[in-house]
Amino acid sequence: MLIKFYAPSWGNTLPFDLFCQNVKAAGYTGVEMALPLEATERQEVLNALATYELELIGQYWQSFETDLDEHSRQYEKYLRHLIAASPVFINCQTGKDFFSFEQNQQLFALAAVISAETGVKIIHETHRGKSLFAAHICHEYLTRLPDIRLTLDISHWCNVHESLLDDQAEAVALAIAHTDHIHSRVGHPEGPQVNDPRLPEWDMALQTHLGWWDKVVETHQKNKTQPTVTTEFGPAPYMPLLPYTQMPLANQWEINVFMMNLLKKRYA
Repeated sequence: MLIKFYAPSWGNTLPFDLFCQNVKAAGYTGVEMALPLEATERQEVLNALATYELELIGQYWQSFETDLDEHSRQYEKYLRHLIAASPVFINCQTGKDFFSFEQNQQLFALAAVISAETGVKIIHETHRGKSLFAAHICHEYLTRLPDIRLTLDISHWCNVHESLLDDQAEAVALAIAHTDHIHSRVGHPEGPQVNDPRLPEWDMALQTHLGWWDKVVETHQKNKTQPTVTTEFGPAPYMPLLPYTQMPLANQWEINVFMMNLLKKRYA
């Protein structure tokens, strides 16, 4: 089974054309990112992706508004803006952790309507601060709204539940069954990102995450469908920094390429 891997634009400080050149050379299929609202900047991004024959996963993360009506208007604006670029699909950090089930349900319903209208798949990320911020909360949404499909960034749940989720097996299993896309960041009980997954002190956390991702891949193999992966280790403040110098403890790009190659080999 071919699994496509995408690089995050999050944390990139290079000119975008050079970033795309590096993404292509590393062996990625494309980039996951939000798009600038300004027309010229947006077109420059799309031109660079086209030049290097890189696919786009649209990313929505701008869920700031506390008023639901304004939140819904902005949500739709950003989704339609991404859809106009013909992405492979859109990954959404949908809703807020302090919205009620009924409030967040309105946003899931809006995404479903837009997806049906445009033919672009919209899936929803398990992310802190958003509607699917915790394993047990996500379980409720998936039970009551079974058409929801997920981007599984399970590193967030390790942080939220201050564990490697041994006591959340049922919720994790249901999430895995609904997962189409993986963010392959490794979390731990006290944070959403280990400083470097190559280090032996993080082997338990790495192996636990690999076990979850294995089950996602197995599910897609059985269903004859294709999962995708974004290697989403991030920059500061996800990446710890040394005091005073503010130098990162590890290289974000190198870690993400390491994760891609690790998973390519594992699922070859």
